[in-house]
Amino acid sequence: MKPTLFCLFGVLLGLNWMNGQTVRELQDAAASFRASLNASQIEKVQFAFSDTQRVRWTNLPVGLAPRPGLTYGSLSETSKIQLHRFLTTLLSSQGYLKITSIMRLDDILNQVYDEAIKRNLVPEAEIEVIKGLNWGFDNYYLAFWGHPANDRVWGFRLEGHHISLNLSVVDDYYSVTPLFLGTDPAEVEITTYAGLRVLSKEEDYGFDLIHSLSAEQQAVATISKDTPQDIITNPDAPQRLTSYQGIKGSDLTPVQRALLEDLIGEYIHNLEHMKAHFYLDLLNTSGVENIYFAWIGSYEPHLPHYYVIHSPDFIIEFDNVGFQNNANHIHSIWREKGNDFGEDLLRKHYADHKH
Repeated sequence: MKPTLFCLFGVLLGLNWMNGQTVRELQDAAASFRASLNASQIEKVQFAFSDTQRVRWTNLPVGLAPRPGLTYGSLSETSKIQLHRFLTTLLSSQGYLKITSIMRLDDILNQVYDEAIKRNLVPEAEIEVIKGLNWGFDNYYLAFWGHPANDRVWGFRLEGHHISLNLSVVDDYYSVTPLFLGTDPAEVEITTYAGLRVLSKEEDYGFDLIHSLSAEQQAVATISKDTPQDIITNPDAPQRLTSYQGIKGSDLTPVQRALLEDLIGEYIHNLEHMKAHFYLDLLNTSGVENIYFAWIGSYEPHLPHYYVIHSPDFIIEFDNVGFQNNANHIHSIWREKGNDFGEDLLRKHYADHKH
């Protein structure tokens, strides 16, 4: 065997071993969390992997979209500690802090509206309706699909207002998409937390890229001025983005391609180290030259804007419009083409293991 081929073979073996090691760590952490629950909690949190609810997700507040599973607020302190250990196994410190900050932002949102009432910024009757949507750190739901300790195929979801984290484990591999993260407000404007921006880089790096383009390049990248009210691949319209639009990576300068890589990296690096490098390897293999970047709306902050990054392997969408049309309400999503909810992994598993 030639030295280069031998080295490549060794690297692939190492990556496969480390991926399996990560899955075992996830199984152990998930099983420890599950074992910390009492019998009535397990009855609420546990579902069959075949349950159709596993592939139905939403980012709406629980007041508009009830969830299956167990609420974070019903956990004991011991269980909360075990859950956070599980999340830090699945996510990078960046991803973990984003998700927990979005959960915290729901509590901050209640404070923002309380302060808005005091300042006569919003009618009190309107606020009471809005608060009926049941925002809050405690109102996020957890669900297991299958048993992490006993099953080769299992899943987990953390979901609530502006979070849908979907883990699918199949043998020694796993998927974490669709992964939806959002913020309302995108930038807190009043209270002690004024200035807080949980998803700042997703927005800033997008502006850096669109501003780096020449007028001719912007004309190619900008596919419309009418910003959509939401991401296009929302829960009610699964993966409708089939055609490539915008400017192709091969038509960018080296500096612009680096900015595109930085923007993509902001999403990839939410994941645990080995999983992030798996996606980076895919990016390097397919080449940033084959990725399309499209923009809709304003090139300036505080006005509605949207972008989509479309590669042969994944789709990223970012939308800052909001129901108040004030560009202070972010929706973003990472989707793995053909492998949301572990679809591709499951096809391979069922082909190898007749059920």
